[in-house]
Amino acid sequence: MSVIIIAIFCLLRMDCYFCKQSESIKFYTIFRMQPTDRSAKYNLLREKHSVFYYEGYKADFNSVGLRIEFSFMVEGLTRFNPVSVFHFGNNKDAFEKNYNDNKDLAELIIFNIGMIELVSYWKTTCAPKIIIIPGILSEKQVEWWKKLYFNGLGEFFYLNGLQPIIEDFTEILSSGKVHESQQIAFGKDGFLIPVGGGKDSAVTLELLKSLNRPILPLIINPRGATLETVDASGFDRNNIISISRSIDKELLRINSLSYLNGHTPFSAMLAFYSLLASLLTGHKNIALSNESSANEATIPGTHINHQYSKSFEFEQDFREYCHEFISPSFNYFSFLRPLNELQIVYVFSRLPAYHKVFKSCNVGSKTDSWCGKCPKCLFTSIMMAAFTGVEYAIQIIGSDMLNDQSLVPIFDELSGISDIKPFECVGTLDDVNNAMQMISDRLESQTRPFMVERYLEHRRVPKKAIDLSSVSAEHNLSIEFLEILKSALL
Repeated sequence: MSVIIIAIFCLLRMDCYFCKQSESIKFYTIFRMQPTDRSAKYNLLREKHSVFYYEGYKADFNSVGLRIEFSFMVEGLTRFNPVSVFHFGNNKDAFEKNYNDNKDLAELIIFNIGMIELVSYWKTTCAPKIIIIPGILSEKQVEWWKKLYFNGLGEFFYLNGLQPIIEDFTEILSSGKVHESQQIAFGKDGFLIPVGGGKDSAVTLELLKSLNRPILPLIINPRGATLETVDASGFDRNNIISISRSIDKELLRINSLSYLNGHTPFSAMLAFYSLLASLLTGHKNIALSNESSANEATIPGTHINHQYSKSFEFEQDFREYCHEFISPSFNYFSFLRPLNELQIVYVFSRLPAYHKVFKSCNVGSKTDSWCGKCPKCLFTSIMMAAFTGVEYAIQIIGSDMLNDQSLVPIFDELSGISDIKPFECVGTLDDVNNAMQMISDRLESQTRPFMVERYLEHRRVPKKAIDLSSVSAEHNLSIEFLEILKSALL
């Protein structure tokens, strides 16, 4: 029953953070089918469309910026040509020079961007063979990509009722140009910071400002919350790097015909796009805002994690891949990795300039609003209420979510009363339960909201002291960066 409830909410909006271009899954079709029917459909599609081709890419500068077009083809079905454009504002000439001066490395990165872009289109049929034409991959690279595809699509496989095994869910063959890793010299020891419009990237922006080193915000598909976050941080929105990334409309047509669809690892895509942005802008350090809470599986006892490409495991894998097969010169890391969601919200709660502009609701992303009905909204409401009070959280979300009894199924998933967490970018069960304890303690002498009473009735663990000072040892931060985080928790 929990899976069906999750599916209904995911139907509204499937992805998170920068995932605003993700497609909706047609769950009414999926859950009407029996598991054997779904497996039969999967096998039929793989038999009928057995080969997926990554045919190539082309990149060129025009009056708008750097335009990149990829070419993919599903045998016996259709061809896809998604386009992404890098916009550089007033810095186009400088960035074009960086591109021309490092053209081989730029093309190597673009080739790899195509390797992650293809998964959105491959998943329509899950072809058992992927043929890569524009570049040769070593055996080690093939295994790396298979691991990313398999784990990054864990939610997709699960919600579609599929049970592939990593050894043979697809075969990757490659030919064409040999790409070699390269060393480069960066002109700036600055930071490229992806901004998603939520609390996490706001915290990263604010804390790294203290170093007085060059910072350049990066936004994929800018919207109100991302641009207003840049404004609130004191940076000029006209002096950022933005990427317009679009899904080929042919994919939407194919989806309407009930081909397979679902969540893809968008943060992995961001990782490769950020490398190209780093190269073009000369900012060596790529500072993500993924936290330790992203490591927790969505399905307990499994490796299925909605946030897999935000996990420390992926961060480590990506850093190793980049160092060996692209360039050891880049420094890709998550600045917030040592912290959990509760700690991040603690820091964010003391940054009021961002409270009116940040948005983490995927359902309301197009209208730049909070829907007040989804897991992201309820999670945010709980976390903010723990530090700023229930009334303040209501002002932010625009809804009294802790008294909305229709949200009980979502609350149960967030707090661990149910067996499965929401397929959303939310904190751990401990994050939520600690926040609920804090809210309960804050309201001990008052009438408590409905969700607080429910939490107390189903409390998962005994009441305990909550330590906000302890940080995770799993990270790729220098001592300098780590000390900034520890100071922010005081």
